[in-house]
Amino acid sequence: MDLQTRKIEFVQEFLKLDDEETIAILEIVMRQQFSHNEDTFKPMTIAELNTRIDRSEDDFRNGRYKTSAELLAKYK
Repeated sequence: MDLQTRKIEFVQEFLKLDDEETIAILEIVMRQQFSHNEDTFKPMTIAELNTRIDRSEDDFRNGRYKTSAELLAKYK
């Protein structure tokens, strides 16, 4: 499927939406995509990445996480 066809199908599906929460989520995603400017992008340092990994592992060990099923249920 070419890009133009995909865009048309996306817009058609979007116009069928009547759930305000879903529309808000799509708006957020679009804003994030369009506001992401490579000139302002600053990659993480190795130290920042390691800190984030350590924090994530600690969160998981202490039960501070959501399963994929819980996340999917939230957005259905």
